[in-house]
Amino acid sequence: MATKTATRLMLIAGLLSAVILVAKLQSNHLDLQTNFLSTYHSTGGPYGQSYINAGESETACSGVPGSEAWSHCRDGQPADEDGRRSEFEEEMSRTHHILYSVSSPDRKYFKIDFGRRSVLNPSIIPHPELPDTWIITAQLHKPPSARMASVWFAELVCNAAFSDDKRVLSCLEPPLQLPIPATFGDASKCVGDLSYFSLSVGPHDARVFYGPEIPYTIYGSNSFFTCFGQWISDFRILVDWGIDTIQEHEFRQYRELQRPMPWNAVEKNWFLFWDDFGQMFVHHDIAPVRVFAKLELDGSVGPNLALATATSDQACLKRFLPPSANPTERIHQATNSLAITLCARSDQSCQPDSTNTFVLFIIQQKTLQGLHPVYEPYVVLTRRSMPYEIYAVSSKPIWIFGRKTAAKKSDVSSSTLLSEDSEMLYVTSISWKSHGQKYHGYIDDTLFLAFGREDSAAGGIDVTARDLLAELGLCAGF
Repeated sequence: MATKTATRLMLIAGLLSAVILVAKLQSNHLDLQTNFLSTYHSTGGPYGQSYINAGESETACSGVPGSEAWSHCRDGQPADEDGRRSEFEEEMSRTHHILYSVSSPDRKYFKIDFGRRSVLNPSIIPHPELPDTWIITAQLHKPPSARMASVWFAELVCNAAFSDDKRVLSCLEPPLQLPIPATFGDASKCVGDLSYFSLSVGPHDARVFYGPEIPYTIYGSNSFFTCFGQWISDFRILVDWGIDTIQEHEFRQYRELQRPMPWNAVEKNWFLFWDDFGQMFVHHDIAPVRVFAKLELDGSVGPNLALATATSDQACLKRFLPPSANPTERIHQATNSLAITLCARSDQSCQPDSTNTFVLFIIQQKTLQGLHPVYEPYVVLTRRSMPYEIYAVSSKPIWIFGRKTAAKKSDVSSSTLLSEDSEMLYVTSISWKSHGQKYHGYIDDTLFLAFGREDSAAGGIDVTARDLLAELGLCAGF
């Protein structure tokens, strides 16, 4: 009897050891899966291309199994109340990469509210001193019902906080006008259909963003070099920033940015980026050809540095971006840039260097669905050291969860899902959400995407960098 008991105990102990071993193996597998390593990529993407394995989302469906948060999720993704992802999400995920909010209860994007003012083209940055407060800016929108013949434009700004349900980011006080001065350029350069640009007064489509040390704004205004150009200013001189030293070399005096020849009659959507040595560059165009140059403090630039990698860059973009079907379709830059290290801040072994840290920005393909424009955003990563080549591009366009669509039923084709009645969202800025965080972040940090809605409203969504960069296609190897 004692022998049988001992045998049973040994069998039980063996089974427990096996269970523990399996659990450890599964845990190690998950740890490896969620490490965002640039050295690993798979060829199992939806189109057979290589893509970076970003791991599963750790925030889109957080919580303990059985909890309220978990009950609305399945396989790490938000789901309907019955525990299933909607048919629309299942279909959309085949052609798009869906982004879910990490903070709002329904995982949808939040609205940006400037009170009684209608706005578009928003930006969000953390407030330098106030906790749980962000500075939001946007272009004043004059509704058609109230519009008179006007050539006056303005940017609005306020301190903002989230509503209790995280569905709205709204001004704490009535917004103020950013005191960006009007510029008056060479009117003779605005000819034909562009002649009205010479009458414009005030900034257009400003982007507010952090560099490695300070915040800046880039905006459109009348140009000395072409019809309509891009200008830059230290953002701190435009708002109540508190006590801070503002140096002349930080664009205390607003400057017009320049570009390598040739100029376009109307320039827009330029952004700055900084390399590993802290040198500042202007990125002018991504398509039809890439153009960027080193920026000097007077606004002048050097030669176009993109020529060195033009062949490989264009091959990568052609591989991952959809071909243009008609002249109305075009690809353009959309946001400012950030620096991203492709390993976790929480990982003590993660050390930013030239092999794992990249420039991150978003571009958009504009198409016309009927008479209604549709914008498809794509993430781009480039190296931060010479020759600054494109490293990766989204293998699928981004779909911001909560975007409205009139499509009732789809045949899974993107043209059907993106009906002409679907909500037009166009991304305008990206920023880190955490206070004190400026230009650089890690794969487990949370960031904001801010966007315009139907040319008359504004919104945003908070996502982890890991979720944003899922399903990136690597340029190397072809």
